[in-house]
Amino acid sequence: FFVFNRKTGEPPLINGWIPFLGKALIFRKDAFKFLLDQQKKLGDIFTVHIAGRYITFIMDPFQYVYVIRNSKQLEFHEFANKMASKTFDYPALSKAKFPDLKENLHRIYQYLQGKPLDIISDHMMKNLQDIFEWKCSRATDWETEKMYKFCCSVMFEASFVTLYGRVPAADGHKVISEIRDKFIKFDASFPYLAANIPIELLGATKRVRKELIHHFLLQNMTKWLGGSKVVQARQDIFEKYELLGDYDKAAHHFAFLWASVGNTIPATFWAMYYLLRHPEALAAVRDEIDHLLQSTGQKRGPTYNIHLTREQLDNLVYLESALNESLRMCSSSMNIRISQEDFVLKLEGDQEVSLRRGDWIALYPQILHMDPEVYEDPKEYKFDRYIENGKKKTTFYKAGRKLKYFLMPFGSGISMCPGRFLAMNEMKMFLFLLLAHFDVELAENKAVRLDNSRMGLGILLPDVDIAFRYKLRS
Repeated sequence: FFVFNRKTGEPPLINGWIPFLGKALIFRKDAFKFLLDQQKKLGDIFTVHIAGRYITFIMDPFQYVYVIRNSKQLEFHEFANKMASKTFDYPALSKAKFPDLKENLHRIYQYLQGKPLDIISDHMMKNLQDIFEWKCSRATDWETEKMYKFCCSVMFEASFVTLYGRVPAADGHKVISEIRDKFIKFDASFPYLAANIPIELLGATKRVRKELIHHFLLQNMTKWLGGSKVVQARQDIFEKYELLGDYDKAAHHFAFLWASVGNTIPATFWAMYYLLRHPEALAAVRDEIDHLLQSTGQKRGPTYNIHLTREQLDNLVYLESALNESLRMCSSSMNIRISQEDFVLKLEGDQEVSLRRGDWIALYPQILHMDPEVYEDPKEYKFDRYIENGKKKTTFYKAGRKLKYFLMPFGSGISMCPGRFLAMNEMKMFLFLLLAHFDVELAENKAVRLDNSRMGLGILLPDVDIAFRYKLRS
């Protein structure tokens, strides 16, 4: 392949020999290895031609801040808006057609912070407990299930009921299970949709997406009881836009569901899998959970309601560290910005990068997460990696210098996931209740690996499911 310099100040370009495709196939196969190889050859800044796009990668984590800070010239929302409207089938949020819609929707994320976050977290805790109680009633002796399927069914139902409300029909469980099964089918095609492959080429995906969106039509949603303020606020905003059809509004609601569980489910799986693979981690986290219950005078068991304040959740340092460690190992999100004009991006140490309008800039934090200089033995799971002297550890170094960014599973700057606090709470509560109520162990001894088909898109899925068993703790 060719590497040649372009205009003054532009990074070396890796072009590939197939017109249009460029290096797309190699990149898709193993982006992590490809980028590390290029970094060795070309240094910390280079441009790769991938499927008609020119993407400049900034590999040095000390330079991340200059990209993240520059949100005026390096835009993210327009790119995200285009991708989401195609993937979830709603009209792009154009200023002319839907004035202020983007800003109004963004404002709603206040419901996922501060006091409102406590309220929605409490609801999630109650819904998780209801599901676990139902599981408890069946698990008097060892029950065996597939772990990914288990995480998926518990997290999907609890999240759905928390956000959208209960389906009051007698078969409410069944309705949500049907939505979940369709969701899993759609989700399997998500990487292809994100890669701009027309939905018509993806078998039943188009029909499944349409059926999913239909669940969120107003006449269906009004039947659900006890939905969240955040979803209610979104509904109220959509009502103000006459040009948004009923189907379009429903598609927005479906997109919000995907954003809420698409990455949380696999992240919950990995957190649980690594704990069960490492008995010392499991023991330390369970010990911390039992200690909290004892010190707050709460009893564990299916008939008792456990209540956790945000402060108590935050103080579970071993649980949080174990969760962060699994996020470090399984997250693979590409942070993308698009240059709004021809301009020179100034970096640390008098470095400059000339960018053309429409160029993409990308940070790929997985490289940082697996950097042996930042994380000793990065391929090893160390549940207490984020603890120092019994407290949260937030100082990590590279080349003797403290890093501002060391763990980035939720994106960065303007593209940071607005639901990240809720997602962390949900995963902690799931693990808390699982370990408080049950003895759990792996039921088969096989290695589960990361499936790379979602590289660059968030949390990687497992390549296979694995059986585990659980029974009520005595």
